[in-house]
Amino acid sequence: MHELLPSAGLFSGSQILQWIAGESRPGGGKDLPLTDAVTGSKRGDLRASSPGDVDSAVTSAAQAFPRWRHTPASERAAALREAAATVRAHTGELGRILSRDTGRLLGQATDSAAVAADLLDEAAVTGVLEAGRSLAGNPLAVDAVRREPRGPVAVLTPWNDPYPAAAGLLAAALVTGNTVVHKPSERSPAAGWALASLIAARLPAGVLNVLAGDGEVGAALVADPRVAVVAHIGSTATGRDIARVVGGRGGRVLLENGGKDPIVVDSGVDPRWAAEQIAIGAFTNTGQLCTSVERVYLHRDVAEAVTAELVRIAEAMVTGDPGASGTDLGPLVDERQLAVVARHVDEAVAAGATCLTGGRRLDRPGCFYPPTVLTGCRPDLAVMREETFGPVAAIMTVPDFDEALKAADDTDYGLAATVLTPSTAHALRAAAEIDAGTVKVNAVFGGAPGGSADPRRGSGHGPGFGPALLGEFTALKAVHIEAAP
Repeated sequence: MHELLPSAGLFSGSQILQWIAGESRPGGGKDLPLTDAVTGSKRGDLRASSPGDVDSAVTSAAQAFPRWRHTPASERAAALREAAATVRAHTGELGRILSRDTGRLLGQATDSAAVAADLLDEAAVTGVLEAGRSLAGNPLAVDAVRREPRGPVAVLTPWNDPYPAAAGLLAAALVTGNTVVHKPSERSPAAGWALASLIAARLPAGVLNVLAGDGEVGAALVADPRVAVVAHIGSTATGRDIARVVGGRGGRVLLENGGKDPIVVDSGVDPRWAAEQIAIGAFTNTGQLCTSVERVYLHRDVAEAVTAELVRIAEAMVTGDPGASGTDLGPLVDERQLAVVARHVDEAVAAGATCLTGGRRLDRPGCFYPPTVLTGCRPDLAVMREETFGPVAAIMTVPDFDEALKAADDTDYGLAATVLTPSTAHALRAAAEIDAGTVKVNAVFGGAPGGSADPRRGSGHGPGFGPALLGEFTALKAVHIEAAP
């Protein structure tokens, strides 16, 4: 909880780990082993929060809520701006902590911390722009719709990109007047606690409370009837379990869950550029991003040339060629994730797919799996249906753009999709016809601030970012006022 967090001064990953390992805080639940993703060795134990810790955290948030909800929006926004400045001043250390936690490349991890600071600043601006609206009723009365905070919010975030995931949800909940209990993933515990400590230090006591632990801790938090909203980023299976529990007690749920994002490569594109886009989408952060490219549909006119370029890039990443499209090779987060990736690849090859490069764990310490290119994939394979979350480009060749769009939409998910095409007509069709929260044309990553998107199907529901997210943490109240006679 906030009063138990370390100070917001300079700190190291080892200091944060000592804190959440129970060496500097009272109480605590079971111990969970922590593994170094780079070396594969055990680096300690995480002391999970106990049921009593969960109850105390929710109590703290509930007690702080009345005062925080009535704090002027401008003051709440100012606190977030201060938090953003603090996070920005510590991006280097935050990057090192995240790299140690998950094996993410240091440059990417540091950039991720900077994005978190940007999201805090963005919410500080958008959070004071709309508190409701007036209505055209009786001119001798006042009619308005107010937006009011909902109460204590539970924020559960993943390990793969924990800084932006947490910052976006925390900022939206806090700037609209809610208090928060935050449980970062047990697979990136030091990173989660480090970011939360910097933000909490700029807030009144009890406004932001942090728990450590696995699914048991999350389940206890989700089940607490005092929690008005649960915002979860993580697996689809966990999201559906959360929805059942929270829906059963009348709470509100926001879910950004699994993805199986496609990329469609149309006829007429430059093969080298297309291969670079696929590599960035499929191999960045070792394929461990919610919007990583996991399915590749190549028009038959360009399939051979694009595939050859993609294999060249993948092999250059393993050998350390600095010209490999700006991508580098890091480890998977742990043995559990490596096993999923290896199973998907092995099953695809056994079913007739061809592995052109990669496909076997690298002979080095840690959870390293090479960028892998599979061709001849069928739509029924696990590598085309289930979330792989690893550096695998699974390719199907399609006869035309119509078939490509149909194949891209043949999924249980709907988080994002990318289309590479020189045709304006095809770009407009993709935007209109692909049933996904985000559709990107001619750029696998990117987008302006201020947007919002709802994931589809198994990828969740409710906007995961932007101004619309603020509305999810508020409740509408109609107010009618007349003068007394």
